[in-house]
Amino acid sequence: MPVVLLQHGGLTSLTGKTGLAMLRHRPGPIAVVIDPAHADGSLAEITGIDRDVPIVRDLAEALPHQPAVAVVGLAPSGGVLPDPLRRDALAALRAGLSLASGLHTQLGEDPEFKQACQAGQWIWDLRREPPNLQVGQARAASLSCQRILAVGTDMAVGKMSACLALEAAAQHRTLSCRFVGTGQAGLLISGRGIPLDAVRVDYAAGAVEQAVLEAGAGLLKQDLLLVEGQGSLCHPGSSATLPLIRGSQPTALLMVHRAGQPTIERLPQVPLPPLKELVSLCEALAAIARPLGGGPTPKVKAIALNTARLTAEDAELSLEAVRSDLGLPCEDPIRGHADRLLQALLER
Repeated sequence: MPVVLLQHGGLTSLTGKTGLAMLRHRPGPIAVVIDPAHADGSLAEITGIDRDVPIVRDLAEALPHQPAVAVVGLAPSGGVLPDPLRRDALAALRAGLSLASGLHTQLGEDPEFKQACQAGQWIWDLRREPPNLQVGQARAASLSCQRILAVGTDMAVGKMSACLALEAAAQHRTLSCRFVGTGQAGLLISGRGIPLDAVRVDYAAGAVEQAVLEAGAGLLKQDLLLVEGQGSLCHPGSSATLPLIRGSQPTALLMVHRAGQPTIERLPQVPLPPLKELVSLCEALAAIARPLGGGPTPKVKAIALNTARLTAEDAELSLEAVRSDLGLPCEDPIRGHADRLLQALLER
């Protein structure tokens, strides 16, 4: 289904990471992007994403490209839509398009949006807690498949991108592999998973467990289930990693880190521990709250290093430094060699 990304100001901002992730990873058609600040520009030159998608000023200019769904590509502070984006979202509904949003603000409950949404259209507010959740019970350990959980040293370091690159590498090998999204971009791209940050904390592990059990149904021992990580144990405002570990009962961990980052990006007063210490911490946490017969305790099998801010030469130096320090495979799956990470994760 062709979409128009409502990306107002987000092509060059971290607030636009949802739309940028869709541009990088969505296999389905993206007909057009709305970003007035970069209208008529080259997407590849602006973002580095090698995809031929036109950039226009507003919904009126987007309609000739025949999108069927408008997707909010921003994650603005407080979840409140900027006025230009709100106008284009409403214009999309009034033009007959449906609307998808990962904001905490529920657009489907907004009177103006409800009135604009007519028969045959829909508003998908994906950040909603699913019904009938249970407290986690470590049931995912009963699955036969390999379950890889991405754990990050910070927010927005590339946990989802690493998982999707691994999924593509598995598909290239014709391995059976599924991806479980746990954030708005992952859900929009895959259509499968759980909006973890919309779930009450008592049910967070159970919600992950439910999503993993559904996605892993029918997978065999050699098959792969990739679980998108959220947040970080290192971030003082994040509580997502622990329920992901508990709910997915991983068989292995993939650590994701931005090369050379010494502190939490948006809280520079909070230092990151050495990677070696964080590896040990994640493995210790993953070793407990597991059922008898749940298999070997999971280890960090590889490091996905985000080197997007480095030159190719400096990136290779950083990769080699991590390999030498930790004795683990380390690659940037976006620059290439996701297959090497995949191989490390598959080795018993």
